[in-house]
Amino acid sequence: MPRSLSLILAVILAAGGCATAGEEGGGETSTGGTGPITFATGRDTTAYLQPLLDRWNQAHPAEKVTLLELPEAADEQRAQMVANLQAQSSRYDVLGLDVVWTAEFAENGWIIPLERGLFPLDRFLPPVVETAIYKDKLWAVPYTSNAGLLYYRTDLVKKPPRTWAELRDQSREITKNHNIGGYAGQFLAYEGLTVNFSEAVQSAGGQILSHDGTEVTLDPAKGETALDFLLQGLREGWIPKRSLSFKEEESRLAFQEGELAFARNWPHAYGPAKATLGDKLGVTRLPGLTGPGSSTLGGANLAISAFSKHQQTAQEFIRYFTSLENERRVLTEGSFPPVWTELYDDPDLIKRFPYLPVLKESILAAKPRPVSANYNQLSLVIASSVAKALSTPTPESADDVAVSMKSELEEIIRTQ
Repeated sequence: MPRSLSLILAVILAAGGCATAGEEGGGETSTGGTGPITFATGRDTTAYLQPLLDRWNQAHPAEKVTLLELPEAADEQRAQMVANLQAQSSRYDVLGLDVVWTAEFAENGWIIPLERGLFPLDRFLPPVVETAIYKDKLWAVPYTSNAGLLYYRTDLVKKPPRTWAELRDQSREITKNHNIGGYAGQFLAYEGLTVNFSEAVQSAGGQILSHDGTEVTLDPAKGETALDFLLQGLREGWIPKRSLSFKEEESRLAFQEGELAFARNWPHAYGPAKATLGDKLGVTRLPGLTGPGSSTLGGANLAISAFSKHQQTAQEFIRYFTSLENERRVLTEGSFPPVWTELYDDPDLIKRFPYLPVLKESILAAKPRPVSANYNQLSLVIASSVAKALSTPTPESADDVAVSMKSELEEIIRTQ
């Protein structure tokens, strides 16, 4: 019997009412238990969440939901969730999971499988639905999607760059003539750096791991090309050295406060940047080696803790929270990309959010991070290896890092 099944069965015997994953290849789950629930997710930096929760609470006075805000950084969110779930605590009911955590949380028996027919998955963006599936079962419900975009200053940039060479040339010129930084992303040693490097590898025509996470597919030559794109920017000064400490918020603030001409960030940065820069804000796809690049597919899924005592309420709350009406609010009030396909084609929304067609194109062209129960360990290797190279940006570092990274990743895959 798989470890995940044993753990879930133990929970049922101890508490009752929790669901089972079923034997390998088995059916869906059933849920039980109603009452107050908690929603554990990353810190709400846009203040859009509480009004959505208030609407639910007004309609469900006996099943109120309480928001439990976790740290902003994904790594820290995961650490707190894992500590709670390993202790089999019932404190968390609904979990806001980064899309890359599905396999790990399912494999460890921390979340329960869900019945596909309860959710309008056929109306969601197909790549987004795939992030919630593991071993042919639905373990979460897509809530927001995400794809990296290139933000740029229209008053400084006549034509947005489509290639790295164009980005480099424009950044160098702007840095020289306007005394501001050229380009920055998320270059601190955390999950954000893994994403930025993965995007660079993909935009150079490569991929670090196979989709199922069982094989290292990194071509060292493509890895070297991707890393050298960043190293060159640091050596030449059009990527500011202080960006080595940037996470999402630091890069967002630097751009919207006029300290950068270009910035890679997620769509949630659009609202605040638009409010500050107005018509000076432009958004396009990430550039690549020879043309438009490939983003990493991001976003959040909603799952139910295997240790929740009110799983039925949790399931109904997820149905409410991912409804078409609320997904529209996710975009209009939170500036987060929704998962309903039709919202990207809504003329009124496109008028308000002109980047939607570009974002839809970016999401459909994006590549998911590997489905692996050991994803966190793989990500740590990538981020630490790249961070070490960026801290000493010599021409020789790229080749050495690509080769050693591949070796370390292969070792993790072999021992998993």
